[in-house]
Amino acid sequence: MNALTVEELATPLRALRLLATDFTHLPAPTIRVTEIFPDRLELSFHGDAEDLGGFAAFETWRQALRVEPDAVEFAVQSGGRTHVLSTYTEFAGASVRLVAYGPGAQAPTGAEVA
Repeated sequence: MNALTVEELATPLRALRLLATDFTHLPAPTIRVTEIFPDRLELSFHGDAEDLGGFAAFETWRQALRVEPDAVEFAVQSGGRTHVLSTYTEFAGASVRLVAYGPGAQAPTGAEVA
């Protein structure tokens, strides 16, 4: 695989800059930009058994980016111990992936489950 330059990652980095400017009040995600998907920005959220904050933060960002609830996918991994919510949207020319991981002991509720 050829190494990319930072310039070739400009689209998701630009989107990140705009998100950081326009949505300063939202919960901070784990941010990922990778040369494997050079046009994608991934925002991930993690919760544990005591704190379902990963799902709540995901929902806050989903609403802010105007992603319809029925565009959210639900999955189970790690033998049912982890629930995963994910969706894709476009923002500032970048593909933005929102993903949340939380405990499987309690399923997400409300608009979080499509």
